[in-house]
Parts: sequence; structure tokens; C-alpha cells
Amino acid sequence: MISSDVIIVGGGPGGSAAAWKLKQGGMNVRILDKAMFPRMKLCAGWITPRLLRKLKIIEKNYPHGILRFSTLHFHVYGIPLPVPTRQYSIRRIEFDHWLLKRAGVAVERHRVSSVERQDDGFIIDGKFHCNWLIGAGGTGCPVYRHFFRELRPREKQKQIVSMELEFRLKPQTGKCHLWFFLKGLPGYAWYVPKPDGWLNIGIGGKQEEMARKGWDIREFWTFFTDFLLKKGFLNEKPQAPGAYSYYLRQQGQVQDGHAMIVGDAAGLATLDMGEGIGPAIESGLLAADAILSGKPLSFESIPRASLPAILFPWKR
Repeated sequence: MISSDVIIVGGGPGGSAAAWKLKQGGMNVRILDKAMFPRMKLCAGWITPRLLRKLKIIEKNYPHGILRFSTLHFHVYGIPLPVPTRQYSIRRIEFDHWLLKRAGVAVERHRVSSVERQDDGFIIDGKFHCNWLIGAGGTGCPVYRHFFRELRPREKQKQIVSMELEFRLKPQTGKCHLWFFLKGLPGYAWYVPKPDGWLNIGIGGKQEEMARKGWDIREFWTFFTDFLLKKGFLNEKPQAPGAYSYYLRQQGQVQDGHAMIVGDAAGLATLDMGEGIGPAIESGLLAADAILSGKPLSFESIPRASLPAILFPWKR
């Protein structure tokens, strides 16, 4: 049996942030993830100055590409609204791997199937033992499935379905664009340039509302890519996108004894823009603080909306 003080299921930003903080606090930590890093992760890759401060990252010292935006180009019902700000984009394949390595903890490639609670902690698949367990495995996290489905039930009206694609495109505008309610989409679409000529395009909307109206998100994808071609944002039809689902900010418990959930496992994406990297990382840091201090875990300090971080990026 392999024993650790803390096992974190999921090596994404939330899990890595928790591991980094726990290692600094002297804990023996192990991360289990079904994927081998570096791994491709579809994501707009938007990060804020607040997030860099939380992770103690100095922009010029980050060893991979990071692109700064001084303006975000919003389009609301077709009306252009340029918003001065300071935001960044990164590639998740680089960012996640770097965070995982920086954490400096043991990482094993392992798909978690069973989790048993024992008096002295948890047994995972009859192979791993820990005193504390953090679920950071995204929407399908097994820790959520085993312990939190009833304690933090997911609200269907807050389920987001998304389609997106990341690819190289030269030339590109270099400007970040976001279209809200495009063609009636109950959500928004985005065009996010990334470092080294990479680009992420995508759409996301509320699944329940689209289903009620008989809409298929694939139809929105076709419309959006045709729109980008017509407006000159793309020079050829893109390949087929990836698709996934996640949840906006939920209600309910995030701690059950020595078990915790963070990030998309807890459903923490912002209510206005569905942004998940910031809440995932902040929740991971808070989970680590709770373990180290012995205090109950709470996510009340995590912003529920993204817009304040855009309008006032200097605020802490």
C-alpha cells in the first residue's frame, strides 16, 4: 500500500495549486491523474492578474508563452464594446504541465475507480492510502461521484455545454473578441489569440435553455465558424471541434470530513462568463489552507463573476 498525507485526484490547475501549497506546508502529497502530462487541454486559456498574484507568478519569469491583452473586444447583440483592461492568455498544455512540475510532488498516472472511506482515511483502488483526499478531477471527478453527489447536487440550469478548437493561425488579428448572444446563443462565443501563433475559438451556452428550444450547439458552431470566415477572422474552414460540459457556480458542501472537492468537480465556474481556471486554482489553494490550518473549507472568497476582474484588473 502506498501511503501519503494527502492524495489529490486530478493534476490540472486546481490539483496542482493545492499540491504546491501543501508541499510548502510540509505535507506528503501524491497526485493521481488518468492522463500523461503534458496533455492537450481545450480551453480559452484566459488568466487574470489576480491569478498570477495568487500563484506568485511574475509574467516575465513564466518560462512558456504568455500573451497580454490591453483591450478585450466585447460584442453584445452585435454592438462592439472595446473594454480597456489587462488580461492574459496561455496554452493549457504548457501551463498545466508547468504548474504540475512546480508543485514538486509525486505524480502517478492512474485512473481512479473505487474509493473507500476508513477510520484513518481513504483507500483508493486497494493500492493507495491517504489521510486527506482532494477531488480535482473535473466534472467527472470520482471523488465527487463517491462522496458529493447528494451533498452538492448539480443544478441542471447551470450546466454549460461547449465546443472549441485550438490551432495555429497566421496571420491573425492579435485581438481578443467575445460575442454575447450571437444568433440567440444563451452564452457567448470567443476568438482568443495565444502565444506563438496559436488561436482558440469556441462557443458555450446553457444546455437546458438550448434543449428547451430544440437547439443543437453544433448548429451554432457551424454558424460561428462561417461568421468568422465571412468577417476575415479565419482564412479556411476549421477542423472538427472538441466538446465538453461543466457547471457554473453551485451550492452545497465542498467538504465531507477529510474529503474535499475543488474546481470543476465542485462546479465553480463564474456565473457571467463561465471562466474556470481562476476559481479552480483559488479553490485548490483554499483546500490546502484548510488542511494545513484545520479550519473548515469555504469558497466564499472566490469571485462569482469574471467582469470585475476585467474592469478592475489591479484589484486584489
